[in-house]
Amino acid sequence: MSTAPEATSSPSMLTRIRKTPFWVQIVAGLVLGVGLGYLARAADVSWLATTLETIGKIFVQLLKLAVPPLVFTAIVVSVANLRNVTNAARLATRTLLWFMITSLIAVGIGLGLGLLTNPGQGTNLKTEGLKALDSKGTWIDFLTGIFPTNIVDAFVKVNVLQIVFMAVVVGAAIIKLGTKAEPVLKLSETVLELTQTALWWVIRLSPLGTLGLIGKSVAKYGWDLLKPFATLTLDIYVGCALVLFVVYSLVLRFAAGLNPLHFFKGAWPAIQLAFVSRSSVGTLPVTRRVTERLGVPSEYASFSVPFGATTKMDGCAAIYPAVAAIFVAQVYNIELGIKDYILIAFVSVVGSAATAGLTGAIVMLTLTLSTLGLPLEGVGLLLAIDPILDMMRTATNVAGQVVVPIVVAARERILDVAAYNNPSGDLYEEDAPKAVIPARADAKAAAAA
Repeated sequence: MSTAPEATSSPSMLTRIRKTPFWVQIVAGLVLGVGLGYLARAADVSWLATTLETIGKIFVQLLKLAVPPLVFTAIVVSVANLRNVTNAARLATRTLLWFMITSLIAVGIGLGLGLLTNPGQGTNLKTEGLKALDSKGTWIDFLTGIFPTNIVDAFVKVNVLQIVFMAVVVGAAIIKLGTKAEPVLKLSETVLELTQTALWWVIRLSPLGTLGLIGKSVAKYGWDLLKPFATLTLDIYVGCALVLFVVYSLVLRFAAGLNPLHFFKGAWPAIQLAFVSRSSVGTLPVTRRVTERLGVPSEYASFSVPFGATTKMDGCAAIYPAVAAIFVAQVYNIELGIKDYILIAFVSVVGSAATAGLTGAIVMLTLTLSTLGLPLEGVGLLLAIDPILDMMRTATNVAGQVVVPIVVAARERILDVAAYNNPSGDLYEEDAPKAVIPARADAKAAAAA
């Protein structure tokens, strides 16, 4: 008889956990991770540090496992579905234009903060014995790296840039072939749904992943690591915060005529998941869901969000390389001029696809340093601090990936303003309602006739 209460209590506890708001679960994982990480470091509890690292590593591996099929099928389906979108070319062009505009603003903020604070002066960091990375980001590597030499290698080595290229080609070919290619499109849609469903299960583990990732960072690095990088870290966080909360708010208010508070209410689940996962692509299903929940038509969101997840990187490809390049130049006592700052802006706008939505922005940094002629060994200085910086960078990236489709949809008058002003519904329902592109006036008239 004593076992009856136990049998009923266990499901009850699980039910209570499931009913707890997801953001509360994330925050709980964050706080608990910091506490356990501090305990592991202060008391030198090696098994606890190892456990936290293992939990975080498994979570990131599960996210990365979905990257190749998710990116390929999402891009294929989104490009192919552009044939069903009115003024598809116009929407694509406007999307790319706003990506570039916001990236220029972000890199300007990064350069301004770097010049104002001089993050590399007085750090007393030793550069002797540092080696450049085996994988260097140069323009030749970037351009030649777009085209795969082996299809299998592109997926096995998770070269997102090559996967995106192949997906765009396949999507364009599907449009060209029309009904003949319908089986391929149907297969891509099915694989995409399967991948997203599996990834949703991984996303539900985010509180555990948060606990492990944050706990590992605190246990491994502690707070002492931040001392020589204090100004750099502050610059990255302040710069990303300015873009995230000020620039995007102003763009939404004055370019789209929308209340920014509704944006943060609707997009916050994607922003917080990006912060802890440090992966734009891993956050893609949530990013797309919140974008649709904020009133962007599903047909347009299915193109703009995957496109943004692989090319729209205001944190990793604009603010970070600008500040980091100034940091490395000052550590090595190298003067930068106006020409160099213009090159940084150019690299940030044109080369952002090199980051490809994966954890970290090392490729983008080496691309920037090699373009400026700065020592690539300087990348080694930033490797230890990179995970801490990457959290805020990725959150900014994902926020921009939601903002731009909203702005474009609003200016093209296809945004569901009522949905934007009241983003509601369970974000984690499998069959959440989707916004649709409103029928044009001429189409309505034809239907009425």
